[in-house]
Order: sequence, then structure tokens, then C-alpha cells
Amino acid sequence: MSESKMAEMSLPSLLEQGSKIHQLASDSSIDQESIRKGCQLLQQCDEMIAKLGLFSSNETKDDISTANLKYLLVPYYLGELMEKLQEEDRLQILKASQVKFKEFVSFCETMELVPEEELESLAQGGSNNFSDKRARKIARFKRQRAAESKLSEIKERRERRGRSTRAAALSTPVEAGEEDVFDDDGDEEREAWLTTISLAICKALDLLEMLKKEEEMLSAVKERQLQDGGFSSTILDERAKKAEAWHRNAASRAQYTTPAQPITCATFAQDVLEGRAKVSQAHDHKHQPLLFGPASVVGGNMTTERERMVAQVFQPSHRMPTMSIEEAGEMEMKMMNEWQESTKQYIEEATSSWHNDGPKLGPGSEDEDDDAAVDKARAFDDWKDENPRGAGNKKLTPCG
Repeated sequence: MSESKMAEMSLPSLLEQGSKIHQLASDSSIDQESIRKGCQLLQQCDEMIAKLGLFSSNETKDDISTANLKYLLVPYYLGELMEKLQEEDRLQILKASQVKFKEFVSFCETMELVPEEELESLAQGGSNNFSDKRARKIARFKRQRAAESKLSEIKERRERRGRSTRAAALSTPVEAGEEDVFDDDGDEEREAWLTTISLAICKALDLLEMLKKEEEMLSAVKERQLQDGGFSSTILDERAKKAEAWHRNAASRAQYTTPAQPITCATFAQDVLEGRAKVSQAHDHKHQPLLFGPASVVGGNMTTERERMVAQVFQPSHRMPTMSIEEAGEMEMKMMNEWQESTKQYIEEATSSWHNDGPKLGPGSEDEDDDAAVDKARAFDDWKDENPRGAGNKKLTPCG
């Protein structure tokens, strides 16, 4: 499959075809061309997932939607297919496969999907004690068998429900608009994907141990060959291959260490997920209002009064958006920042000293207030002298 056709495929299509090839490679032996095609499909799928930013290190398994859980298995599928490649340099194949398995286990650890005992073993670097290894393998084998039996149970339950649904449909006609009560539940689908991920974790840990032992054996054989042959062109070729492998691994890790340019438009991201658009397409995240009417009006060349009237008549029955959701969010954020700044300024003014102490008076204002108070008191005393208490109440005097 050419790279141009692969670039035009949607994310669900890439995962579906890649998982089919992985299933065929797991069940039976297939040719190397099909394995390389599956690796290319899954690699493209992995790059698109990183570009879309489907997962974040701040999320847990409860934050991921059921429809996106299957994309967690992409590194595991890719690691298994890489391990089945047959190349001259087997050591590089083993290293690349281990990188994908470690990436899968590390991300599942971030999503809180790895069991506690496995986390303790990974933190300690793996115990060399034979009894500890045996106990760890037995516990892992039990978890693997439990996950396989659980998946078989879910599959049988779905098949029984499907048979009962078909039997009910044959016996009783279903009217239009009537809902099917035997539809798969979302909780069951989520449980199935989580169980599949748990089974993949067990297999990935076993494969990591096996590939590590094989890598140690191949390294020992190569080292012995170098010691027997002495310093020759073989050593120079080996050093050149190591340098190339180091640069290749650094380039493959760059897509995870350097964050990709995020897609901020939710509508464009949904189009990419459903296959209506490609990631490489340029998108300015702006939604211009549509114009209806003649070509001159749509083109914007409204030169006459008649064309302006036509532009006002030929309009849709609903109001068209004048800005995108992103622009509205930026405007609301700007208003919120201005409100916070003004509120902070009001609080500072309310707690400042000049507001609590009152307005400051001039140096001669206190003397003027004192003189005015004295004059007012003297005038009131003079009035009391001229008008004694009860002088105007003639009706209460006995001989008035």
C-alpha cells in the first residue's frame, strides 16, 4: 500500500486493518510483506493518535471514553508485529520491539491499568530470586487466564443475546420506531476493552522478559565474535550500525518528547477522527458566514443599490454564526481577565488608608469649624435667655 493511500485513510480504518493483520499473524504464520504492511499501518495510526492528542498524561482510565480505549492497544500491536519481522540485524528488531512494549506498559501505568504487584516488580527492576520470579509468573498466568475466560464469557453472552434477538424478531414483528431492548450495553463494551488491555499487559510483560533474554544472548555472541576476530572492518561496521540505530531511536522518540502542534478546533478534530478530513490539511479555525443569492452578491461585488437589496432578501431562515467557538472562548476569557483586574483594583482601593481615614482637611479648616461651633452655641444661649422655659405656654398657667 502506497504512503499516499495510507495518508488518506481515517484513524478507525487504519486501526481496523492493522489489528486484522495482527490477529492473522497471531493465529497463523503470514508472509513478511503482510507483516511490514501491518507495521506501516499501525505506525501511521500511532502518529495520527499523537497528532490528535487523544490521550493525556493527566488522565486516568475513567477519563477515557469507551470509543477511544481501543487506541491504547496500538503500541502493543506494533511491538508484536515488529518482533515477527525477519531481518539480518535481529538485535535492532528486538530493541525496537522492546521500545514499543515499554511505551505501552508505561502509558497503561499512567492510566492506572497495571496491577500493584507488577508496579512493585518494575520499580525494583525485577528480582533475581528464583522463587520471586516463579511467584510473579504464576500470578501473571492466573490474571491472563482470568482475562481470557472473562472475554469468552462476554463473547458468549453477546452471541446468546444475538440469537434471542433474531428469534424474537422472527416471532414478533418489530414496529417502526420501537427500540431494541437487547442492544449491547455501553458498560459491557467498556468492560470488554479493559479486559483486553489487561490481557495485553500480561502478554507484553512476558514478551519483554523473553526479548531481553534473547537480546542478551545475541549481544554475547556478537561480543565473542568481535573478541575472536580482533579489530577489523567488522568492528567499524558495528559501530556505524550502532550510531545509525541511536539516531533512529532518537528520531522515533522525538514525536513523544516534543509535543505535536495541537488541533484546537473541535469540529476539525471530529472530522479527522471520522475520516472526513486529513491531519495534513491546513485549517484556520474560522467559520465565515455564508452568502446566498446571485454570483455578484456571493462574490462580494455589491456595486449597485439593487444588489444590496438582493443581498438583504436572499438570506437563510436562521441566524448564521459570526464567530467560531474558539473565538467566543477567547473573547470570554479576555472579558474575565479584565473583570478580575478591575475587581482587584476595587479591592485595593477599598483597603487603602485614604479611603478608611476619610478626606484630608487643610491646616486652617479645624479652626474655622471651632469658631463656627462657638458662634452657634452663643446664639443658642442668647435665644434661651430671651425665651425662658414655658414662656409661650399660656394655657397651663393657673391665672392666665
